[in-house]
Amino acid sequence: MGAIRDWLNPDLLGALLISWGGRILAALVVFVLGRLIIAMIASTFRSAAGKAGADTTLTHFLSNLLRITLLVLVALTALGILGVPTTNFLAILGAAGLAVGLALKDSLSNFSSGVMLVFFKPFRVGDFIDAAGVSGVVEQISIFNTELRTPDNRAVIVPNSLIYGGSITNFSAKETRRIDLVISIGYGDEIHRAKALIQDVLSADEQVLDDPAPTIMVLELGASSVDIAVRPWVKIGDYWPVRGALLEKIKQVLEENGLSIPYQQHDVHIVSQVAAGA
Repeated sequence: MGAIRDWLNPDLLGALLISWGGRILAALVVFVLGRLIIAMIASTFRSAAGKAGADTTLTHFLSNLLRITLLVLVALTALGILGVPTTNFLAILGAAGLAVGLALKDSLSNFSSGVMLVFFKPFRVGDFIDAAGVSGVVEQISIFNTELRTPDNRAVIVPNSLIYGGSITNFSAKETRRIDLVISIGYGDEIHRAKALIQDVLSADEQVLDDPAPTIMVLELGASSVDIAVRPWVKIGDYWPVRGALLEKIKQVLEENGLSIPYQQHDVHIVSQVAAGA
């Protein structure tokens, strides 16, 4: 009872309340002001990086990383004001981080791959790529995955580890792209005439580039046709429209000039045998 009376001493309770109240108030002030300052620092960093012409994806990634790091430091400072031993807390946090890291190794692999994609930049937002068996336009590169928009307007979310761990084809990396066409003519048609007609079609199309010059050559003597390789160059954005237009125009011009476009066919000869003595 004496101990209880000592603990219920008004002077002692008042001193404890004032002491802990002050600590809690100071910790809250540090945490709230720290968050406001962190927001200002992150905003200033994004603005400065934007004016410097830095990559948007890299700026967003570094801004988030800076914000999280500073927020952890502010939280540790607030805990220190409350009297929590931060050394022991950091040890516990490290052990917990190790356990979580082992449990989330796939997520960490995606995170590390995301860091590599952001820093080495094999592609950017807006590029058309083929990676991890998916082809599409890059919509967003986040820490753990990359979002692609396929040509038929589907959103595909691909883990970063699958993208960075395999081959990446970036169709938007260069300003120009070559169209590879194979035009077949019959063995009875004149090759030089067919090549001249194809060249006229290419020359008439303003979207076909003069430099590099188009290539027209005999590719193969097939089983039923002479295959001619037609390889014009176009700007990357004109690839598919020009490809379809050239195929249609070349077929039309060859037919109008009496050249045949053969297709595979089989001739079946039936030999009948008459029975001896019939």
